[in-house]
Amino acid sequence: MISSFVITGFLGVGKTTMLTNSVKENFADKKIAIIVNEFGDIGVDSKVLQNVHSEVLEISEGCICCQLAQEFEAGVAEIIQKYDPEIIFVETSGASEPFPIFLSLQNMGISVDGVICVIDSKNFDTYKDNSTSKYQLGGSNIIVLNKMDLVNEDEIKVLEADIANIKEEYNIKNTLTGEPIFKNYVTHRAEQGLVGRELFEGVYKVEEVLELAQDAKHLDHTLKDSITQKVAYLKEDINFDDVDQILKNIPESIYRVKGIVKVKDVPNAIFVNYSFGDASFEELLDYKEKSLLIFIGENVDEEVNALSKKFDILNVPKFSISKS
Repeated sequence: MISSFVITGFLGVGKTTMLTNSVKENFADKKIAIIVNEFGDIGVDSKVLQNVHSEVLEISEGCICCQLAQEFEAGVAEIIQKYDPEIIFVETSGASEPFPIFLSLQNMGISVDGVICVIDSKNFDTYKDNSTSKYQLGGSNIIVLNKMDLVNEDEIKVLEADIANIKEEYNIKNTLTGEPIFKNYVTHRAEQGLVGRELFEGVYKVEEVLELAQDAKHLDHTLKDSITQKVAYLKEDINFDDVDQILKNIPESIYRVKGIVKVKDVPNAIFVNYSFGDASFEELLDYKEKSLLIFIGENVDEEVNALSKKFDILNVPKFSISKS
């Protein structure tokens, strides 16, 4: 399963800067594909990105979230076929909304690990009343406050209050159930587009989850910057709701949960992808190994041990795991 991020935000907020700085910093060992949507005839940003990353698909004749949805999916499929990327980043136009892109990627079987809305902290007040800006916030689950070096703490408090109010009013909801698509959101601070690697840590494919679980048998290490990972196995003879209850009780210090579980009420194993408060699931065929979850975040040992005491279906080995 390929992972992806959607990056949105109003015109001129620093999306491309975040993409070039943060992605280059955090994914030097990954095969990355960037898809850039330009609104207008000249794609200046895509020319910048093409010198940094492996592949850019530029769609410059309109908005991929409405007019060119089919062309967008065809372009993504072509990139996957030709270049086999591990992670795809889609940078939307500042004049478009991210949610249709999120749906398109999911419909293609691509795991969306986050919809990131970049905010110009210094100038948010000048565009916060624009309807597109509001829907960009509403359709995101990760908010990056960019240009934090240009504002003071009092301005930050006002900014965060404005974002919370807009997010509550414009949060995307399921039209059938009325429930929010993203039940939670997190806020990260950035200067010159550079965010902490916790935003991206733990973006693993199915094969990598299995490798990490195998490594857990003999590794006892922590990652840099206090970000750690811990594996927990699940008992047999459990239902999907048992897993769902664990995911609903993940503390904020755990950013991501990846895993593969087998439950009685679903015929095939399920690949679990939890990111910053929201979970998605995909069935896997022919998985015969143990059910497991890998927790990524801060203070993982303490938090996962507390979860195992609360949910007796979790079996936590007495070690932590690390990427090699």
